[in-house]
Amino acid sequence: MNVKNRKQSAVDSEKITGILKRVIAENGRAHIRGYAFAIACLVVVAATTGFSAWIMETVINEAFANRRGDIVLFLCLSIFAAFVLRGLATYGQAVALSKIGNNIVASYKRRLYAHLMALSIGYFHEKRSAQLVAKINQNVGGIRDVLNMTVTSISRDLLTLIGLIGVMFSKDWLLTLIIFFVAPPLLFGLRYVARRLRLATREAVEVNSRVLGAMQETIHGITIVKAFTMENELRRKVETIIDQAENRANRIARLSERTAPMTETFAGLAISTVLAYAAFRSIYGNVPPGAFFAFVTALLLAYDPVRRLARLQVSLERAAVNASMLYEILDTVPHQRDRPDATELKLGEATVELRDVRFAYGNGEEILKGVSFRAEGGKTTALVGPSGAGKSTIISLIPRFYDPLAGQILIDGQDIAGVTKQSLRNGLAYVSQQPYLFEGSIRDNIRYGRPDATDAEIEEAARLAYAHDFILAQPEGYDTPVGEQGVTLSGGQRQRLSIARALVRNAPILLLDEATSALDTESEAAVQKALEQAMSGRTVIVIAHRLSTIVNADKIVVMEDGTVVEEGTHEELARRPGGLYARLHNLQDGVLEMTVDADFA
Repeated sequence: MNVKNRKQSAVDSEKITGILKRVIAENGRAHIRGYAFAIACLVVVAATTGFSAWIMETVINEAFANRRGDIVLFLCLSIFAAFVLRGLATYGQAVALSKIGNNIVASYKRRLYAHLMALSIGYFHEKRSAQLVAKINQNVGGIRDVLNMTVTSISRDLLTLIGLIGVMFSKDWLLTLIIFFVAPPLLFGLRYVARRLRLATREAVEVNSRVLGAMQETIHGITIVKAFTMENELRRKVETIIDQAENRANRIARLSERTAPMTETFAGLAISTVLAYAAFRSIYGNVPPGAFFAFVTALLLAYDPVRRLARLQVSLERAAVNASMLYEILDTVPHQRDRPDATELKLGEATVELRDVRFAYGNGEEILKGVSFRAEGGKTTALVGPSGAGKSTIISLIPRFYDPLAGQILIDGQDIAGVTKQSLRNGLAYVSQQPYLFEGSIRDNIRYGRPDATDAEIEEAARLAYAHDFILAQPEGYDTPVGEQGVTLSGGQRQRLSIARALVRNAPILLLDEATSALDTESEAAVQKALEQAMSGRTVIVIAHRLSTIVNADKIVVMEDGTVVEEGTHEELARRPGGLYARLHNLQDGVLEMTVDADFA
């Protein structure tokens, strides 16, 4: 077990070293001027600290032993100047490092956001979004801390310690060597603490992200929490996670603060030894006290840099663990990168065709089992079938949210696997079953469909989506904030805004994923009118939740168990004896309001 632990420790140390090198390589050159200035300031801090200790021998011997009043003023002014210079240098390095650190945090946040936007939808389905955000917030400062601690430790603490040790050697080399013999046990103890801290830090980040994630999910789902009286159950669940986080934090505190008794014991032993040695020399050897005072001053001033350097490995371990968890996200390779030879999609009639498409989520069973159909350009093709038939999966494959395992999806004869995702999605507009609104105003949310749309185009899209009138009834009209996820609006209003967003995009292909399934009858009627406007003149692929919404479709594709079982118009399929669509139609008794899923409930 000990051999295994040593091997694991060596691997961890190598990994931490790799993280440190990567952080420095990625950020050192970009901030070399700022770090050069900060290092220069820290060198001044180290030099003035060493000078303060070195001059004490002269002060004691000349002012108190030899009573040289003529040089007292000069000595006092030099000490005052050293402290002023040290204060200015301390201020300069602190501001410089803070500015660099803030810039590093901001740049990594931008980089993380850009990288997250490049990842596939499958990545976000595998990760809990609330925990992902919490983990990013906790770890993003690790990069900054690694660099700043490295710079300050080397430029200030290490140089200060070297200068003070030089003063100590110049005053009493034998006593300095004695102190050095006491140091090795302290170093071994600190390495042991650092190894224990790695695992504890990673566990703490994971648990804290679960706490923040649970809180965020509760806030987002507060209506359901209240409706189902889930407060007590969720409280117990979250309290358990919080207790785990508290225990991890306490463990980290115990490990981190173990350095204090180690360093304090070392300092106490060193200082008491020095005092005993110096006292005996002064009493029995008649040695002037100046060198002793300079030595003790250097020793006392060396305590702080020694303490900080002693904690450096522990602090670097913690920062490096945070940085490594951040790099785990940045190093995630997007599954759906454009091919090196990808071309721009050229749209004509905007005909969409699926040829023997097969697909499965992850390592699960196949959802699509050789699906083939053709959606003619400028016409409406409806997908119907029971839950699990694969309708929504097809809607997800056309914009390349996922890639099929086999088969082809073509638009105007071009395989979408060979075109850039940007050009593909520029030709598509999408209305989901659950409309999503973003922070900002109503106007902002519609404009997301096409950022360069004018206010007049936004208002025209709202009129076509039957949203203009209710928008004007809002307190600030189009400039009314929508609230978090649009909570200030009804479901029908949110859906009509999402349709307006699709209309202002003016894309030739429109994908509708059960856009009216979650609405009441009155809201559905308004949204259906908006959809009829949106569908005019476009290639539309629509998933039908209610058969009444697709009776006028140019083609209806009936799916069951991941395959296409029927194709045709409403009249053709309704008269086909024994067909799945005909059975659904007959079960509705002419009302055409029964859902497709009701037949399979």
